[in-house]
Amino acid sequence: MIFPLYLRSAVPFDVPVEPDDRQARQWLETELARPEYQDARPGWAEQLIAAVLEWLGDVLSGIQGLGSGTGVLLLGLGALVVLAFAVLVIRPRLNARRKPPEGIFEDAAAEQDAAGHRQLAEHAAAAGDWDTALAERLRAVLRSAEERVILDRRPGRTASEAGAALSSVFPTAGTDIRWLSARFDEVKYGGAHAGAADSERAARLDAELLRTEPVQAHLRTDPALAVPK
Repeated sequence: MIFPLYLRSAVPFDVPVEPDDRQARQWLETELARPEYQDARPGWAEQLIAAVLEWLGDVLSGIQGLGSGTGVLLLGLGALVVLAFAVLVIRPRLNARRKPPEGIFEDAAAEQDAAGHRQLAEHAAAAGDWDTALAERLRAVLRSAEERVILDRRPGRTASEAGAALSSVFPTAGTDIRWLSARFDEVKYGGAHAGAADSERAARLDAELLRTEPVQAHLRTDPALAVPK
């Protein structure tokens, strides 16, 4: 079995790559005990850990009737699938939540207009730099809303705040807007990497918002700054 490179940091180098039941369970317990999972709030990560370990117990019980070689192979494959999911999907999201968010616009981009950010996004995409393409596209979306006087220009606005504000004025595109703001944080703070599909989805959202009239009742109203009634 070829052991995936992205799991080498989670599994010791000096153990077999086809684990027995004890090793498979130990690998998962080690991975899921990392601070990224234990420190997450609210406690869905802890619930996930419990569910995975319970699943392993069920698998161990279910394969007792199978031949030892077949049972160990099935368990090893299942353990590696769950471990890969934890490393590739869950950990970046938890890392993004643990790191304090910063403003979307860095110093060099503070005075860039929407067209400039779109150009940077397109150049990055052409070069295969999907992380930069995604970040610049969110900056273009937000800057465009400011230039159209839909949202007030506010230094230091985070991706999460931008997502909430933009969703309130473009409710029909709310799902994609929230996805883009969350994906920005995952890439910038969580160690995840964007891909071509991410860049293309963000570009389609940008084009859609340019064609969409905002909800008038929410013009220049930022939910993050709203005063409770």
